[in-house]
Amino acid sequence: MKIRIGGLAVAALTLVLLGVGSAAAKPAASCGTVTLNEQAWAGSTANTYVVKNVLEKSLGCKVKITKIAEVPVYQAMADGKTDAILEDWGHIPQWAQYVTKQKTVVRVGANGVIGTIGWYIPDYLMKQHPEFATWKGLKGKESLFKSPESGSQGMFLGGDPSYQQKDKTLIKALNLNLKFVSVGAEPAQVARWTQLYKQHKPVLFYWYDPQYLNATYKLSQVQLPARFKGCLDDEKQGGDPKKYACAYPSYTLLKFMSKKFATSGSPAVNVIKRFKWSNADQNFVAGLIAGKHVNPDKAAQQWIAANKAKVNVWLGK
Repeated sequence: MKIRIGGLAVAALTLVLLGVGSAAAKPAASCGTVTLNEQAWAGSTANTYVVKNVLEKSLGCKVKITKIAEVPVYQAMADGKTDAILEDWGHIPQWAQYVTKQKTVVRVGANGVIGTIGWYIPDYLMKQHPEFATWKGLKGKESLFKSPESGSQGMFLGGDPSYQQKDKTLIKALNLNLKFVSVGAEPAQVARWTQLYKQHKPVLFYWYDPQYLNATYKLSQVQLPARFKGCLDDEKQGGDPKKYACAYPSYTLLKFMSKKFATSGSPAVNVIKRFKWSNADQNFVAGLIAGKHVNPDKAAQQWIAANKAKVNVWLGK
């Protein structure tokens, strides 16, 4: 009898312990669907597809991709239409509105890439005209850059219209006889300046790093006026042109999430927070996608397979 009672007691205690254990051990959160925003440059495509493949292969997430321009994407995050952007180039007014004031978007750290924007010419032109090392050397020689679009003025080839830029206003502020010309998105701009480069002709254009083509083409940066307190960089803000008469800054490229996604408990949140790589990493993947026309998922998987240690850090391993 004692043995039987003891057995029942043990069995009952076991059931209690099992019950406590199952109540305490909550199942891991399901990843569900994550929406990443791919922006209009090759580096953003590289970021997006690498993170997409890590989330899909390692966490079982379903990843959707939106393609919303740099400024409107903040409203899209606030509205829950996209969950995260992996590379922002310093949209300070949007940070003030959506992160600080509305608190509908959350800043989640740097992605490891340092961005630079500026005015560039080919190396061969810099060797012919060393005075072009600074913007002052362009004065009086703008006609060297004439094109069918610019008439009697020299052509300044602008970037994708959706990008943050100030070159039209900067040209006015510096009193240069240049006409700002935009031929469209990044691929169209690249096609135009690389054609002139291959013909060994003069060309002056908006450009940046990281960019995979910087490993292929030899370019020199034209030094713009030094930055000063209150210097502006996005001419869409308007105002006195003199406030734009300075060089672009260097950018520590940042990641942002919608507040809703950041507090959702999705395991994808911490992976995106930990996502960090280098200019060289990004340029490698962007070069495969935009330069060699490798399928973006396959390009991402190639980099992931060769960089398991970095990916494991993102996964918290």
